[in-house]
Amino acid sequence: MKIALVHDYLSQNGGAEKVLQAFQSIWPQAPTYTLFFDSQKLPQFKNAPIRTSFMQRLPLIRSRYQWYLPLMPTATESLDLSEFDVVLSSASAFAKGVITREDALHICYCHTPTRYLWSDTHSYVQELSMPRVVKSLLPILLSRLRVWDRQAADRVDYFIGNSETVRRRIRKYYGRDSRLLAPPVATERFTISDQPKNYFLTGGRLVAYKRYDLVVEACNQTGLPLIIFGTGPQAKYLRQIAKSNIQFVGAVSDQQQAELYAQAKAFIHPQVEDFGITPVESMAAGRPVIAYRAGGATETVIEGLSGEFFDEQSWEEIADRLIRFNESNYQPALIRAHAEHYSLPVFKERIKDLVEELWQQHGQSQ
Repeated sequence: MKIALVHDYLSQNGGAEKVLQAFQSIWPQAPTYTLFFDSQKLPQFKNAPIRTSFMQRLPLIRSRYQWYLPLMPTATESLDLSEFDVVLSSASAFAKGVITREDALHICYCHTPTRYLWSDTHSYVQELSMPRVVKSLLPILLSRLRVWDRQAADRVDYFIGNSETVRRRIRKYYGRDSRLLAPPVATERFTISDQPKNYFLTGGRLVAYKRYDLVVEACNQTGLPLIIFGTGPQAKYLRQIAKSNIQFVGAVSDQQQAELYAQAKAFIHPQVEDFGITPVESMAAGRPVIAYRAGGATETVIEGLSGEFFDEQSWEEIADRLIRFNESNYQPALIRAHAEHYSLPVFKERIKDLVEELWQQHGQSQ
């Protein structure tokens, strides 16, 4: 079984890239095909066998890759995978559209059907900052990409969804069934702390759809202490609206992040995520999660055991939940034990077994 890995593109560090690293550790000899690779932003992949498309040579590809969106389907199809028996793609956009050999097996680990084409297309267009003329033409491009994306999904032999939320989207937008396997979380990085818990915590990539503005407003109104970690395009705005009881710590190291989780009263998760790694990281540190009841958090947070939910995505609802929160209702050891279901060793064992199972089924059907 000669296997290749495929990833959309390597330009930012997130949960999808952690999944790819897990794949590479299981199959270290397998090359990784991707549209382009920014080695400065992702030095952890420098020693991996990365094979890029013609987009790697385009000007400003590292800083303005969104300009080349119309070229990405063609670039994806240009990747030559004809020598491989098995192709394992890690996709939230284009990687599922690679062209494989007729008798090859293509398994797609789907982080989500492309958000800006399907579930979030209208909010995506509204939130973009660009000239009005360009913005008016974007829906035409997205309609064409939507057709390609739907056709690309038909090239996949088996889908694996990273949550029940994503499985439902795969069924709705692609008309396909899928297996379920949650992504890996580096639970070994986190430990339980017996230090006093004096603040609430939130953070990650500071972008509009994650609704950190609601958490800021809730703590503005209640005066409760809040720490926010992470960077992103909304960082400046959030700092402007925050009062003195809210602290921004920016980008943090793994060790600093682990300490922030361990010493927080609870982690606040106000957004809808496909899976959501930060709540599981908080649980790995033994700390409960206060989450919006939607998306992947409804699958990872066990109400009364590892956290609690609010039902309306508003600052008033968050503020009410924070005021009434009682950390003595939770047992850190039980919270951490629950988080271990999402550990990296568990993921690696399950994805390896699943690929081998599907390869055997594929061989029997030939």
